[in-house]
Amino acid sequence: MLALEGIRVIDWTIYQAGPVAGEMLGDFGAEVIKVEQRGVGDPGRSFITAGGLRTRLGGDRNWYFETNNRNKKSITLDLTKPQAKEVMRRLVEKSDVFVQNFRQGVAEKYQLDYDSLRSINPRIIYGCVSGLGEKGLESQRPTMDPVGVFRSGFAFLAPMPNQEPCYPPGGIGDQTNAWSMAYGIVMALLARERHGVGQKVTSSFLSSLMWVQGLSLGAYLYAGTAQAARSRQQPMNPLANYYRCADGKWLVIHLHRARYWLNFCEATGLVHLVDDPRFKDLEARLENRVALLGIVEEVFASKTQAEWMDIFGKYPDLIYERAQLLPDLVGDPQVIANDYMVDFDHPTMGKMKAVAPPAQLSETPWGIQLPPPEFGQHTEEVLTEVCGYTWEELETLREAEVI
Repeated sequence: MLALEGIRVIDWTIYQAGPVAGEMLGDFGAEVIKVEQRGVGDPGRSFITAGGLRTRLGGDRNWYFETNNRNKKSITLDLTKPQAKEVMRRLVEKSDVFVQNFRQGVAEKYQLDYDSLRSINPRIIYGCVSGLGEKGLESQRPTMDPVGVFRSGFAFLAPMPNQEPCYPPGGIGDQTNAWSMAYGIVMALLARERHGVGQKVTSSFLSSLMWVQGLSLGAYLYAGTAQAARSRQQPMNPLANYYRCADGKWLVIHLHRARYWLNFCEATGLVHLVDDPRFKDLEARLENRVALLGIVEEVFASKTQAEWMDIFGKYPDLIYERAQLLPDLVGDPQVIANDYMVDFDHPTMGKMKAVAPPAQLSETPWGIQLPPPEFGQHTEEVLTEVCGYTWEELETLREAEVI
């Protein structure tokens, strides 16, 4: 049994934010039907590079599309043809959720906007993933991930030298927008279950990345001050900082309370500092933080990251961690123990690993029921089993180049 088993989702989305929202619903059992433009498909299928890396895998597959589209069925429709409207009408009648992430006006052009679809199915949950929100003078601007990252202030969370903004890899705006949409859809499904209403759910790059910066925005809204990006060389508290070890690897510590001081000094061999008047309490350590930083930097540089992990491991209350690279996650014992990565059989690539959803449910766990679909792989299955088309009608649609 899966949490969203029995829920049918029409996924009319492209690239990343929209597709990942559909993927998250599919991970927990929803039947997700990805509608792709006949002859074109999701543009993510044809990516040659993404994030500065080449994407191509074997055949016509690439890791960008594969990452964003597991647990889906793919059908192809030429939405410019009148007959496609009837196909979509039948799908909407039999579905619970419709998700799209096109620029404002596109859904209206194809009569796939909320007002059009709720006239067909009043209980439909309609998800609209946007860039800058649905309202306002700039709502119709075309947007992608960088727009959200830079407009929201996220690019200045960790500025580069000379206060240049930093654009992080991985589509952080896309991912957070997808989480927001999936969360909103589940809330709307619960509301429909309790109150009997369908409704529209909206999320945007701007809103999602503002929410991610909760404390930074909170500090400004409550106190009128903005949190500055943390400088390793100018920390307010040298015991809440990160340090280079003897082997060039890094260790972070977050010992933000007074009670950590004695154990930290013991662990690092700095017991002589315990009663040093310069560092006797939090206020003194704040006042003399430059001197303390130099001492701590020197001591961390004396041992390797692994040695420090062993030493700090003898003090259960200390908060510390090694800085890892992405390849380190594959063999991370905590990742393995919690099934944050799982094995699955890919139809063309064999044994693969996939990242699990961030939330885990004990009684209705997630799973990979379907690998990322080939282009149009499930057109016949969906149109016959869901929409009720006969094989003769399918042939007519095929001859008319609707499917």
